[in-house]
Amino acid sequence: MTEFSFITNHGLVLLAIARRRHSTARELGDTVGITERAVHRIIGDLEQAGYITRNRVGRQNEYRIHLDMPLRDEAGTAAVGELLMVLGWKPRKPRRPRQASVQKQESVPAGRLI
Repeated sequence: MTEFSFITNHGLVLLAIARRRHSTARELGDTVGITERAVHRIIGDLEQAGYITRNRVGRQNEYRIHLDMPLRDEAGTAAVGELLMVLGWKPRKPRRPRQASVQKQESVPAGRLI
């Protein structure tokens, strides 16, 4: 029997990012079961489409997911955050940002973020 998945690699990478926002592309690839190169391509797609924002923190990336972005489906009625919750992701309570980190953050589109 041919192996298949109901969720695309894009969806699985997005879920892996939601669970660990500071993961490297290699760690994300190991989690999803794809190559690091494929993860880089998917992250580029997600970033270009506005689903995530990538910020450099030292030598690592920190990803923020724009939870209110609509899914790319026929109906267009569900948001990314809803998909992540269906897949088992549980939002954490937001932390209060420290003053120094607030000044360094670049502007991001309005809406819910993780």
